[in-house]
Formats: sequence, structure tokens, C-alpha cells
Amino acid sequence: MLPVVVVHGGAGHIPKERAEKSMEGVCSAVRAGYAVLKRGGSSMDAVVEAVTQLENNPAFNAGCGSVLNVKGEVEMDAIVMDGKTLGSGAVSAVRNIANPVCLARLVMDKTSHTCLTAEGASKFARSMGVAEVPMESLITEYARMRWRKNLAADAKPVECQMGKMGTVGAVAVDSEGNVACATSTGGMLNKMEGRVGDTPCIGSGGYADNQMGAVSTTGHGEAIMKVTLARLILFHMEQGHSPEAASDLGLAYMKSRVEALGGVVTVDPQGHWAARFSSKQMSWAAAQKDMLHYGLYGGEHFTQSIDEPL
Repeated sequence: MLPVVVVHGGAGHIPKERAEKSMEGVCSAVRAGYAVLKRGGSSMDAVVEAVTQLENNPAFNAGCGSVLNVKGEVEMDAIVMDGKTLGSGAVSAVRNIANPVCLARLVMDKTSHTCLTAEGASKFARSMGVAEVPMESLITEYARMRWRKNLAADAKPVECQMGKMGTVGAVAVDSEGNVACATSTGGMLNKMEGRVGDTPCIGSGGYADNQMGAVSTTGHGEAIMKVTLARLILFHMEQGHSPEAASDLGLAYMKSRVEALGGVVTVDPQGHWAARFSSKQMSWAAAQKDMLHYGLYGGEHFTQSIDEPL
């Protein structure tokens, strides 16, 4: 069963013309994460590699391609968590960093803190030799177009969120049975300056514990935080539920309690995994036993050899 890595490219509604790029992106990212595990790398190495690939892909709302806040600027959040030690690192509201997930890992590895924000995170990045990039290099024409559209007086926020490529994330189990998670996002379209969602919050945007498993979430951040979705799913796994059943229970509770939709990728230390969502779509991919698994709509589950092109 081991090793295994599962990634998601965000829950929501993905326009037809962008769906193919989303599927190619998650499959490429999961291959990169799986290659790390096959070389004997840790689950943490694998999830960071997979999420870095997604941050570098302008098709997703993370890193390059992030949605813009009300001022037309990028503010990104990310988290990593190590199931062996419960070590975690996160950053929020970072602006000039190409790969917030790598900075989150540095917070975990190099500080005694769990989360650094805004200018404090930027100062830390500089002290670690992380290159700063111009904010413009992270902004796509698609993100700019949707920002402008949502500023219009007659804009309908629900419609404007349609076509939003969501938060990205990954979970993995390495050959030693250690689990890890990583999640990264540009946040909500036209959010208030300084808004921080679920992604960098332990137990909401992600959680990893070798005694239970690992989860990375996607969806409406405020709703996810209200039910601490990642930790809630692992609570159900503690009670003996499978990753799939636990994921469905957590998503169903969020829908009934706060009327919100979302999605998750989940693994347990034995290598059982799930990619589940209550939204219309969620691009996801998994790699296990040299097989690639992927899907976009509910009930979809395609498989092929990991080496075979899509």
C-alpha cells in the first residue's frame, strides 16, 4: 500500500475551458510527489514538492495564479504539518514569495513558532535567503480580469466565485508510515486586505498525525474554520471510520451545520486514501503502486500506469 500521495486542485466550479489544465496540473504534481517517495524521500518532502508544482502552475489559486484581494494585490497563505512529530509551519498574507509552501516548511524547521504573517513572514524569508519576486509575476491576466469583473457595481459575488480555481493541497504516507500534509492558497476572490482563511490554521486547512492520518482541505475558508474540518475528519478516523467515510461525514456536517461545500484529500498511515467533495467539482489525483488515479466530477475515478501520458 505504501508509499502514496494524493493531491487536490481546489473544490468548486471549474469552467470547461480550464478543466483540462486543472486535471493535467494535479496529475503532474502527483507524479512529482510520488517520484520523491519512490526515491526514499519523506512524506513531508513529497507534499511540499507536489504543492510547489501547483503553486508554479498559473491554472491554480496558489502562488502564480492566486486570486486578488479588493486592492488588486496577491496575499497568500500556506501550511505544512508532519504527522510524526506534530510539527507544523504556516504563513499568512505573504505577497512577494513564489512558493509560500516552502516558506511554511522553513517556519516549521527553523523557528520555534507555528505561523508567521505578512511583513514578519517576509522578514523571515529574507533572513533565510528566500528570493523575493515582484508581485506582478504572480498575477495572471485571468486573475486580473476576474478582479475587475467583481469590482463592478452590478457584480454578483456568487457568480464571480464561479470559475475560481481553488486552494491546492497534498497528503502523503512514506514507506516508513509517516504522514504529512501541505495546503496553499491565494484565498478568496476580492477579499478584504489582511483576510486570512482556513489554510494556515492547524486543524482547518490541514492536519497530520501518525496515529490517525492526514487531511488537506479546500472550500470556503470561514466555513471550514467553523467546523475545523481537517481535525474533524481525523476524529472520525479515530472512531474507526475509513478515510472515505470520515471525509464524507466531515463534509456532510459542514454542509448541514454551516451550509457550505468543500473538498478534501485524506490518507491513513496504512496507505488507504480518499478524495471526496460536496461541491460540483474538485480536480484530484493520487499515486500508489505505480498507478495514477484521477478525477474531476463526483463519482469519477480514472486509473492508468503512472508513466502513461494523460
